[in-house]
Amino acid sequence: MSPNSEKLQHLIERACALTPVRVAVVDAAQSVVLETLRDAVTLGLVEPRLLGEPDAILALCRDLGWDVDPAWIIPTTSDADAAARAVAMVRRGEADFLMKGNLHTDVLLRAVLDKDSGLRLPGRRVSHVFLVDVPGHDRLIGITDAAINIAPDLTAKAEICQNAVDLFHILGSAEPNVAVLSAVETVASSIASTLDAACLTLMARRGQITGAHVDGPLAFDNAISALAAKEKGILSDVAGQADILLVPDLVSGNILAKALEYLGRAVAAGVAVGLSAPVVLTSRSDPASARMASLAVAALMHHQARSDNARQEPQENSVAAAPQAEQSCCPLSVTAAFREAAE
Repeated sequence: MSPNSEKLQHLIERACALTPVRVAVVDAAQSVVLETLRDAVTLGLVEPRLLGEPDAILALCRDLGWDVDPAWIIPTTSDADAAARAVAMVRRGEADFLMKGNLHTDVLLRAVLDKDSGLRLPGRRVSHVFLVDVPGHDRLIGITDAAINIAPDLTAKAEICQNAVDLFHILGSAEPNVAVLSAVETVASSIASTLDAACLTLMARRGQITGAHVDGPLAFDNAISALAAKEKGILSDVAGQADILLVPDLVSGNILAKALEYLGRAVAAGVAVGLSAPVVLTSRSDPASARMASLAVAALMHHQARSDNARQEPQENSVAAAPQAEQSCCPLSVTAAFREAAE
């Protein structure tokens, strides 16, 4: 594990103390993917199912010195076939969650979001959370949504916020602080994200978002730095103490997460939430340390869901605001999948 990821390392240790989880890896024929899985098997974290071209997977395993169990390799004919078969394995209880390998995200999401055979949950929005471990910062930072929802409206942001809060509960934060980001910390009718931030703050106070302290609008500096918040005279329980950064849109969130990675030497785990099983969504350029942490987060999610399943009762979704079609909030490359799901 990278020396820049002490806080993520704690999550890995927690996950390794539990029973190994079965992860279906979609298009596993990539060296860094297999390196991560080899190390995760050694730690007792996972038992992988490697979907893809068997000869390519075996050749890479030999290069890595990994004497992989051939029974773990599942031949597939294409990326789309691998994605569909991995989703089917989760639905049949043959795997606990998915991990993206060497394929494009939209191919995987098309199978995950299929209206008949995917992993959607009724009434739940799918979103993504980056868990960023920044050297020198005192806590993990959640950034959402920087990978799935492009331009969420107020309702979508409330659902994205709740998804992230629920994840932080699993990770051990009983009442995380959510900073709703904009460019400024005052409400301005000319900046739509400040209006959404103010509404989300009020929604949390009225119980429409639960289990967190939510405040905004906050600019990035006063969300992260108590000194910046003090200098600007901001009175807030969240300012300077944010656990989760709810970004205005995918573009700003993606830039923020990658700037912290590439300029701030941060390590970022990534997982899709709001589904019947976690989906580890990493970039093909992500290092092994980020992938290992992502596996650990997904494993913790799985174990928590399994322990909660017997006593879980249906809950009414309290989020209510002007509706926006979900395909309007999702990546351009997968809007067709959402359009099909709505028909």
